[in-house]
Amino acid sequence: MKKLSGLLILIGLTACTSVKSGTGSENTKIGMPNPASKYCVEQGGKSEIRKAENGGSYGVCIFKDGSEEDEWEYFRKNNAK
Repeated sequence: MKKLSGLLILIGLTACTSVKSGTGSENTKIGMPNPASKYCVEQGGKSEIRKAENGGSYGVCIFKDGSEEDEWEYFRKNNAK
């Protein structure tokens, strides 16, 4: 009976241990990219995040000719539905 009790305790403790999964999801990014930034880059621009005076941030799309436009304005202007 002692052996059976010891075995049950051992099984119970083993069931409580955690095992790290090997799914490789530790390096997976969560969430979606900013659609305006993604669109800017897809169109050949460079996305740059800048600090606003109020402490926030905003994205600017810098085009090959050096001109710039707010990413969301550029995205909305070219993706009107």
